[in-house]
Amino acid sequence: MKALIDCNNFYCSCERLFLPHLDRKPVVVLSNNDGCIVSRSDEAKRLGVEMAGAYFMARPLIQKHHITVFSSNYNLYGDLSWRVMETLRMMMGKKNVEVYSVDESFLDMHMFAPEDLPAIALEIRQTVEQWTGIKVSVGVAPTKVLAKLANRLSKKDKLKTGCVMVLDTEDKITEALRKTPAGDIWGIGYQYAQKLKEQWCIYDALQLRNVSEAFARTHLGGVTGVRLIRELKGIPSKEMEDELVIKKMIATTRMFGNTVSDINDIKEAIATYTARAAEKLRRQHSAAGIISVFVVTKEQDHLVTFKRYGTISSYTILPAATSFTHELIKPAVALVDKLYEKGQLYKKAGVVLGGIVPDNSIQGNLFIPGNKNTERVLMEMIDNVNFSQRDDVLKFAASGTTRNWKMQQNHCSDRYTTRWDELFEIH
Repeated sequence: MKALIDCNNFYCSCERLFLPHLDRKPVVVLSNNDGCIVSRSDEAKRLGVEMAGAYFMARPLIQKHHITVFSSNYNLYGDLSWRVMETLRMMMGKKNVEVYSVDESFLDMHMFAPEDLPAIALEIRQTVEQWTGIKVSVGVAPTKVLAKLANRLSKKDKLKTGCVMVLDTEDKITEALRKTPAGDIWGIGYQYAQKLKEQWCIYDALQLRNVSEAFARTHLGGVTGVRLIRELKGIPSKEMEDELVIKKMIATTRMFGNTVSDINDIKEAIATYTARAAEKLRRQHSAAGIISVFVVTKEQDHLVTFKRYGTISSYTILPAATSFTHELIKPAVALVDKLYEKGQLYKKAGVVLGGIVPDNSIQGNLFIPGNKNTERVLMEMIDNVNFSQRDDVLKFAASGTTRNWKMQQNHCSDRYTTRWDELFEIH
């Protein structure tokens, strides 16, 4: 059996944790640059606030109902996510926990007797809430896809289910599939759902489960579709995976808080994004041999003539694959000189690392002094400090200090768990 643990309205729950007067009050959290709504409390949902809707369009509704608004506070969310996942690891054992996203985790429940699963699921929910303050929903079923479905149903009526749903019999699974639209199944997107309805009259998940594997192979994406159908039938096809998934490409991109035109601002942003990408690279014990930089221009008056509009990019192949931040920042910043055009306005930039190889497979160089290995230790120390304190406490000078290009966060709460000077105060 598999379980899916999903934090309820995670970003909103993190904000409410330190502001308990907002409990049972409508709350929304915004995306980067306060652009869109990315998390809503149940109360905000009932008032009609749309997910992923533009903030400026929802503002009249938000003001009418006095909905509390927060900018994304990734320092807080990242730390609380780690606490939730660490609680699950302590309860279940590290090898039985697969972190799927910042607010979701799969658990392997094979060690428990079937009759004990409801009580165990309830204990997991209560323990996570007691230890971290974050409320979660628990769905248990024979496969990951069915566990995802069980979790979804546990949230449909939280008072009735207690945020726990266990699909441990064929009758329960069949009933759950019958009342679930095919488009709500994990792996079936909007386009597939429309196609299933219009061409084959498949409306619910039970009808979807009953299609043949040959049909799935032809019309649902080949092997991926076959695995989905097997999972719906209770045959595990998506096994527990190692948390460390080796990526073949690593990117860090951001919209600027305001449009910028100064080349130094763009270089600071690129240096900062490169440092973040290098940190991700080291986390998976890899090195990159190619670095690509891009910028996105802002449309201006048609009377102003520039050579290039839209997304402009360039790349360079490094002499040797590396994961050291300073060895990546230097060529990245140099690429900005090729992309920049004086007088042009820029609204976004990004860094992409490619040619990724394991860092223990890099060929040695007789002409590099042995003390170069101390740089690896330095990188590890920087990563450890930044992970514990968040928000790039230690950074290279090329990343700048004023950061005029930094994204807008006009409604940001304090970083209660990672900053001494922002600890929650009780009066």
